[in-house]
Amino acid sequence: MTNLLDLLNNRWLWTAVIASTSAQVIKVLLVLLITRRWRPEVFAETGGMPSSHSAMVTSLATGVGLTQGFSSPLFAATAVFALIVMYDATGVRHSSGQQARLLNELIEELRAVVREGFAPMPLRVLMGHTYLEVLVGSLLGILIGWLAFAVLA
Repeated sequence: MTNLLDLLNNRWLWTAVIASTSAQVIKVLLVLLITRRWRPEVFAETGGMPSSHSAMVTSLATGVGLTQGFSSPLFAATAVFALIVMYDATGVRHSSGQQARLLNELIEELRAVVREGFAPMPLRVLMGHTYLEVLVGSLLGILIGWLAFAVLA
């Protein structure tokens, strides 16, 4: 029972979850604002503005830095973890999304040439993030971490 209470009282964990959830809610609201269509399924999608992964890891690093010290080994570990996640979001995952887009275009061109039964499923395109999406997600995470550990502490 003590472990469950410890988990429920872990401010660092819940701050990170709140930051990620906030970014996902902002995505849904931005889609509504831009397209004038209510698309709640965007809440469960990866990619897009802002990066929820970046918000999550930067809020965690901010909370650790504010409570454990910015010179602590734990802050160094969370900061390096955050940098790896953000690098991956703009690098590998973004490239995978671009490749999926090109392959989907190739499939459409092949449909015109190949027999009638050619119907592969399209690949998922929105996988990674642009630098701006990661930057905005990071700023959101820093803000939420700062609010949770400096303002509301």
